Amino acid sequence: AQSSLTVFGVVDAGISRYSTKSSAYGPAALFGPRTMRQSQTVLSPSGNASSRIGFRGTEDLGGGLAASFWLEAPLNNDTGGGIANFGRRSTLSLSGPFGELRLGRDYTASFWNDAVFDPFSVNGVGTNLIAVVNSNLAASRALATGGLLNGGLSAGTDSYLRTSNALSYFLPAGLAGFYGQMQYALAENVKVEGASAPAQTGRRGRYAGARAGWSNGAADVALAYGESTVADTSLGKERIKTVNLGASYDFGWAKLFGELSRVKDERDQPLRARIGDRYDGALLGFTVPVGPGQVRVSYARVKFDNASAAPDADARTDKLALGYVHNLSKRTALYASVARIHIANGRNNPTVMGVTPLVLSLPAIFPQPSYATTGGMQPRSALGYDFGIRHAF
Repeated sequence: AQSSLTVFGVVDAGISRYSTKSSAYGPAALFGPRTMRQSQTVLSPSGNASSRIGFRGTEDLGGGLAASFWLEAPLNNDTGGGIANFGRRSTLSLSGPFGELRLGRDYTASFWNDAVFDPFSVNGVGTNLIAVVNSNLAASRALATGGLLNGGLSAGTDSYLRTSNALSYFLPAGLAGFYGQMQYALAENVKVEGASAPAQTGRRGRYAGARAGWSNGAADVALAYGESTVADTSLGKERIKTVNLGASYDFGWAKLFGELSRVKDERDQPLRARIGDRYDGALLGFTVPVGPGQVRVSYARVKFDNASAAPDADARTDKLALGYVHNLSKRTALYASVARIHIANGRNNPTVMGVTPLVLSLPAIFPQPSYATTGGMQPRSALGYDFGIRHAF
């Protein structure tokens, strides 16, 4: 089509096994089985890197200006699923000495730290626990307030991982290591006047966020904030607010990663005080080069503070992940990962349609199976592993 067109992608295939253990609580502990175990073995398409195919290109307009496009689609190479949409990224950009103006579907500004400062790059069973909890919280609340946002495209809807209809601005390079982004996603709802607003009007689907950081040689640090509106009606508003701080330092013999995160699910209702649940997360990890390979380790914790004043209403989960990637070439690698989760008071999160957001998010690190949170059972632990091969082109 044009000389600047580039076709790129990743094909990743591996064997994954997920297992979870739940136990009875309350009156249910007195009758019937006291424990429940679930397990599943699958051929997974993204244990080390997300399988995808993309097309990108750039035209030099002269005077330092350039126009570019980026279309990226997910691949389900385990089932042969092809290009159904460009839900991973679909953008058109104009760049120059002023920076870059990018229009379309893209990562949110507040997601970047969850990925950049994760030794496992938010893939496979080792995925950053903070990222998984936040993603499932966003999807669960969107479903509870009128359905998935952004058209329900591929993974990363609901303005946590990615957002549609976005206007993004990126600072130019060459600012002594400083970088930054501002982003606003249009809600695109029909404005209704003279009557009560229906469920999907107002600012539902709106996202606003920003990220600022500094990178110089071995050090990298960034702060980000994002606000997603998941409900906006005459009956009240609900917004998910995210702030996170991430950092890394490369010592050469090892690279250290860290992140702190706070997410608030705030709900405003007429004539009632604002209420909100809170998710506080922390991650610490490192990678170590070993010959042609790399060892990866991370430990993360997310604590849930319930807005309810009921005793013992909070919950907590901890996760330890270990992995190794062996590079056969610059583009092909073998990998193996294992992760274990411990869950405290998993029953205590606000329930949406019989599914608890935080609890569901724990095995969602291992995408299946989901927990049964009814019948007096609560999740206690989960274990998962991946081993496979990844090829990039």
